[in-house]
Amino acid sequence: MENYKITVESIMQREIFMDAELVAGSEGIDREIKWTHILEMESFDSFINGGELILTTGSNIDFGSPHGMSKIRTLIESGVTGICIELGHHVTKVDSSILKLADDHAFPIIIFNKTVKFVDITQDLHTLIINSHHTQLEHLHLLSKEFNELSLEPNGIIKILKNLHNYFHKTVILITDEKKLYYYPLKVKKHAEYINSLIDDSWEIQPYISVNLDKTDYSVFPIKGLGHSWGNLYFQEEAEDIDEFSYSILDRATLAIAQILLRNQTIEERKQNQEGDIVKKLVHEKSFEPSLAQKFLPYPSENLYYRVMIIEKSNIGDEISPEDWEEIKLTQAIILRNLFKSFGFRAMISVTINTITVISSFYKNQQTIVKDQNFNLVTDAIQNTHEKNIFNGEECHISASSLNKDYSKLHECYKEANEVLHLKKLDVLKDVLFYEELGAYRLLTKLDKNELESLVSTYLSPLLDFERKTNNNNLLLTLTIYLETMGSKKETSERLYIVRQTLYYRLEKIKELLGENFMNPVSRQAIELAISANKLLDEKRSKQ
Repeated sequence: MENYKITVESIMQREIFMDAELVAGSEGIDREIKWTHILEMESFDSFINGGELILTTGSNIDFGSPHGMSKIRTLIESGVTGICIELGHHVTKVDSSILKLADDHAFPIIIFNKTVKFVDITQDLHTLIINSHHTQLEHLHLLSKEFNELSLEPNGIIKILKNLHNYFHKTVILITDEKKLYYYPLKVKKHAEYINSLIDDSWEIQPYISVNLDKTDYSVFPIKGLGHSWGNLYFQEEAEDIDEFSYSILDRATLAIAQILLRNQTIEERKQNQEGDIVKKLVHEKSFEPSLAQKFLPYPSENLYYRVMIIEKSNIGDEISPEDWEEIKLTQAIILRNLFKSFGFRAMISVTINTITVISSFYKNQQTIVKDQNFNLVTDAIQNTHEKNIFNGEECHISASSLNKDYSKLHECYKEANEVLHLKKLDVLKDVLFYEELGAYRLLTKLDKNELESLVSTYLSPLLDFERKTNNNNLLLTLTIYLETMGSKKETSERLYIVRQTLYYRLEKIKELLGENFMNPVSRQAIELAISANKLLDEKRSKQ
């Protein structure tokens, strides 16, 4: 690493300082000199910015006695780098108390035993400082250009981190907001992975400060671009030990990394938008185009199966800007893709403001029931996922089509998933996920309102009329439970929390209203279907 700092030690080697002597504050010889300043006035506080080397004849400070300590202390507290004193008319010696104060604060005091021209010192040091700044700017420009060139290469992030490591000889770790990890040198893999595990989303890491991670001090440099945070760069050095030039280098590196991450996200957004458009075409259009499916879906084979799943979300609000929505949409797709992948599925995803459509495919190498269990598991995982302002699984309705292997049936599968979703939202079948589980409702959903009412009227009207007239709602519930328990009087009475005698009375009344043979197979099936139709009508009315 190049050292461009102009320090007390470096100026003492210059020809103009050959007759100078460092009499105090030797521990501060590595202090940086940012400028020189001739100081002869009594009140000088407002003229000091910090980092100056003060030149004085001592006309304004009593160096020969302890009385001068207060002004020396003011210089120290103001961040002055050091002071040069010309011995002569105003100062013949420097009091020991002042020398001790300077030593205690590592504040260099340099004396000239011979008369010197301060203008020559000022000109020499200012030329040195300006040339150093110019060299720094040139070097910074070259490094920035190199970072930008690396950002366009494959594995650009790693190459930039390697460049930083080679320059500073320090460990450099990048952790993105998606918890993706990059580091250099490669030998610190376990250390970097452990640090990544320590970083929690709830942490509010302040930029440009030091943090201790795994017993190592790191300075935090935010990765930002277009007003967005992409992650943090962790540089193995305490923040207070990093000079301005090093800060500038690290700042240029983080900017180049931000450009890579922004470009990667733009590519991902385009890919996701393309994938989303293809999913929409596949599930919404009856005509099937194999070429579309082949772009993202696995190649068809004898053991390849899929389901179409629909995830209906709560409305996230109209106040979201188009730029924010693009980011949210991509993040939702990434979250869901990773969830499906973790359960052995390959997911093709379309995300809209209120609905996510997933074509979830898998190769059948176990019994189908095992994969059905995995569909249930991934559904639970989705509903347990909560990313603030991004995705809240608890508020989602999720449905799935029947199992299929023919991509030309995608349109039908989408309709099936919508039927399941419709029934779940009506609270008719709250816990059903798959289309195969709809039972009689697969038929009922295809009937219009008049057909449903006709079915209910044909098989249940005597019982429903009786309940309306007597304001007694027990008979339909009793009949429903009695049929569900396959005619078990014991189980029916237990589920209804009634004694057997009450149940017998209700069953007799049901026989009277529906006929003696209401439990024979044909009548029973018709009545069960009518009960389901009645429930469907009731839920539809309640949602209107």
